[in-house]
Amino acid sequence: MPYFVFRISEQPGRAKQLEHLATFDKFQEAKQLVRTERPLLDPAAGQDVRMIFAKSEVEAQALLQRPREERVIGED
Repeated sequence: MPYFVFRISEQPGRAKQLEHLATFDKFQEAKQLVRTERPLLDPAAGQDVRMIFAKSEVEAQALLQRPREERVIGED
């Protein structure tokens, strides 16, 4: 399965805007692009670059659109 790299723009009250940047077969290549792109973005404007491992670009987009569950750190 390939690694997909997306630029994500998120505005309050709107759906995430995903822009496919590249597809890689190797993790190191995808990681290099993410590390190159992230410093160029403005996180305060709701921008990010994400890498995801998926079977297809459509599946990758669906996974990125899905809300993330809150992580539970230690249970009392």
